[in-house]
Amino acid sequence: MSKEKKIIAAKKAFEYVEEGMKLGLGTGSTADEFTKILSDNVKDGFQITCVPTSENTKKLAESLEIPLGTLEDYNILDLTIDGADEIADDLSLMKGGGGAHTQEKIIATASKNFLCIADQSKIVSKLGSFPIPVEVLSQARSFVARKLMALGGIAKLRHDFITDQGNEILDLTGMTIDDPISLETKINSIPGVVDNGIFGLRKADQIFIG
Repeated sequence: MSKEKKIIAAKKAFEYVEEGMKLGLGTGSTADEFTKILSDNVKDGFQITCVPTSENTKKLAESLEIPLGTLEDYNILDLTIDGADEIADDLSLMKGGGGAHTQEKIIATASKNFLCIADQSKIVSKLGSFPIPVEVLSQARSFVARKLMALGGIAKLRHDFITDQGNEILDLTGMTIDDPISLETKINSIPGVVDNGIFGLRKADQIFIG
């Protein structure tokens, strides 16, 4: 979808940002547009401290001179603004196309409010068309892949990709997701799984679609 629609959603999200907030800063093309809008305001004197959800977001924010902190500095964040790969009618999300879903989920869960921004191409009636990214410990990859396939899906290694945490990703396809929370919990209960891209337990509080 057009960059303009992503910017529309990002501008709307900025209306919810207040000076002095501790803000989770999302990852992805739509979240990047929000980061750029935030930077323009910081240059004009807007006071904010941000916690990035990935190394890519951290590098972008540093290049734009946005003040940064970590969850070690702030246990609770006021707000996180991030994008999504799929957004279902019940406000559950699929994230992790960029492989940052573990840190994204941690920061969203550590936030009082979680606001998702996207264009209309991300809207679905229920999750599942987009592969479920599953971050795994490298030494457990084959074991986890077998367990995932026992759930009824097809697990494929995301080649030439390592997460910010130094782990690998298995992309799980062919799953019908009628109950996001149940499937999220089942996948995360497999030993060797770090986290997966279903945001069912931590749904978005609000969603803005450009």
